[in-house]
Amino acid sequence: MLRQLSPVILLLISNIFMTFAWYGHLKFKGTALWIVILVSWGIALFEYCFQVPANRIGHEYFDAAQLKIMQEAITLIVFSFFSVLYLKENLKWNYIVGFILIVLAVFFVFKKW
Repeated sequence: MLRQLSPVILLLISNIFMTFAWYGHLKFKGTALWIVILVSWGIALFEYCFQVPANRIGHEYFDAAQLKIMQEAITLIVFSFFSVLYLKENLKWNYIVGFILIVLAVFFVFKKW
């Protein structure tokens, strides 16, 4: 059971790095683009150090589509907290509805039919 949970934990860590790599620079709009690209690449390296093992371990228990939808759901959860806490943006009702629809996608992908 713990081994099945490890891909989820690794994906969570990976997505924290990914979110900072992709969106963290938005608070530094005065910084040269080439600098934020290099910094983002550096952060993305750590993302890959967690993402690749998550998929490798996870593929022992889940198929690729399940891993992908799991990753997308985790991404939205991490991004929601990031946008509110770090970027100080509001989480609008229509965003929440969209996120709920993706959670429904997780249900349909993991449901044993």
